[in-house]
Amino acid sequence: MRRGDRTPIRVLRLCSVFEPPASAIEGKGARFDPIGGMQNHTAELTRALDRRGVRQTVLTTRPPTAPHLQRLGDHARVIRLGFPLRRFRQLYGLQAAVSAPILAARADLVHVHLGEDLAILPIGVTAAKLHRLPLMLTVHLSLRHTLIVADLRSAVLKALGSPIERWGERSAEAVVAITPRLGRLLVSEGVDPQRVHIVPPGVNAALFARSFEDPYPLIGRPRVVFVGRLAAQKGLRFLITAAASLKTPGVRVLLIGDGPERSALEREVRRLGINNRVHFLGFVPHEGVPEVLSHADLLVLPSVYEELGTVLLEAMWMGLPVVASRTGGIPDVITNEVDGLLVSPGRPEALAVAIDRLLRSPVLAQRLGEAARERAKDYDWDALAERVLEIYRGITTGRS
Repeated sequence: MRRGDRTPIRVLRLCSVFEPPASAIEGKGARFDPIGGMQNHTAELTRALDRRGVRQTVLTTRPPTAPHLQRLGDHARVIRLGFPLRRFRQLYGLQAAVSAPILAARADLVHVHLGEDLAILPIGVTAAKLHRLPLMLTVHLSLRHTLIVADLRSAVLKALGSPIERWGERSAEAVVAITPRLGRLLVSEGVDPQRVHIVPPGVNAALFARSFEDPYPLIGRPRVVFVGRLAAQKGLRFLITAAASLKTPGVRVLLIGDGPERSALEREVRRLGINNRVHFLGFVPHEGVPEVLSHADLLVLPSVYEELGTVLLEAMWMGLPVVASRTGGIPDVITNEVDGLLVSPGRPEALAVAIDRLLRSPVLAQRLGEAARERAKDYDWDALAERVLEIYRGITTGRS
C-alpha cells in the first residue's frame, strides 16, 4: 500500500540475475552461472511481496531456454532481456536502458539490486529521475568494501564499480545493506543513517517443511557439502586442497554447482588423486537444495570474499553444522564456536582441521547445529518482506 490508502504499490525491480527455470541450469545454460544467492534473493523477495499485493515488474537477463516474459504469482511479471552471450551479462544493459524508462512510467518506485553488474545502477537512477520516482538500492555485493582484487576482471570491477556504487548510495532514497557490517561501513562514509536499512537474505520456510529422500544414494557418508557457483571467489581450490588432507575415514566432498572454475578444479582433483573423495554434481534447482542439505553432515563455505551466502542461512535453518570463511558479513551471522566454525579465508589447513573436528565430534556438531537453527529463525522471508514493504511505504508516502 502507499500514501496510507489501499492503493497497491507498483515496483520496477532491476536485477542483472534472477531465478531461472529448471531447463536453464544444465547444458549450455550452466555456462551462464544461472544459480546463486542473488538469483534466489530477488526471486523469493518478489514472491513474498506478491503475496502482499505488491505489483512488480522485474527486468533481468535471459539465460538459454528462459522465456522473454514470465508471470510470477498473482501480480508480478518477469521480463528477460539480452543476447546469447555468456559474458558481459549478455549485453542486457543495452536493451534495459531503453526498456527501463518506459516501464518506470507505470511504477511508484524503482528498486535496483546491485551485484557485479556495472550498468544496472545508472539505468535505474536514470529511469527514476526521468519520472521523479524514489529509488531504492539493495547492495548484494559491495564492490568498494567486499570485492577483493585477484585478477584483471576484479581489478576493473573495483576501479569502475566503486565510484558508481558510491554515487548510487548517495542518490537513493533508501539503501539496503544485506549485512550489519556493510550498513556500518556505509554510515561511516557519510550515507545518511536514516536512509540505510539492514535487510538480509531470507529462507523460504515452505521449501523445508517436508521430509526428503537422499538425492545421491550411491555416495557414502559422511558428506561435506558445498552449494554454489564454481568460481574463484568461492575459494574451492582451498577446499580441494583441504579435502586431500582430511583424516575422517570415508569422507565425501560434494560440490553442488557449476561455473568457470570447474575444469581447473577437476584437473586439481585428478592431480591429487582424490577422485573417489570429491564429487562434481552440477547445479540443482533452488527447490532441490533442501534435499541435498538434509542428507549432508556439514556445509562448508570457503569463500575468499562474500557479503553473505544464502545457502549458509538455509543450512542453519535445517540445523546443519557449518564451516565458513571469516569474511564479509558472514561473522555477522555465524559466531565462532557458538553456531558454527569460522576459519580465515585461503587457509586449507585450517579448513581441513575444522571439517575433521566436526565430523569426529558429533556432540559439538549437534550443539552448533541446534544453535544455528535457533539463530536462523531471524531470516524468514515472510518477516523480511514486511520490512522491505515498510521501506517502500516510507519512500512513496505523499507521492502521486
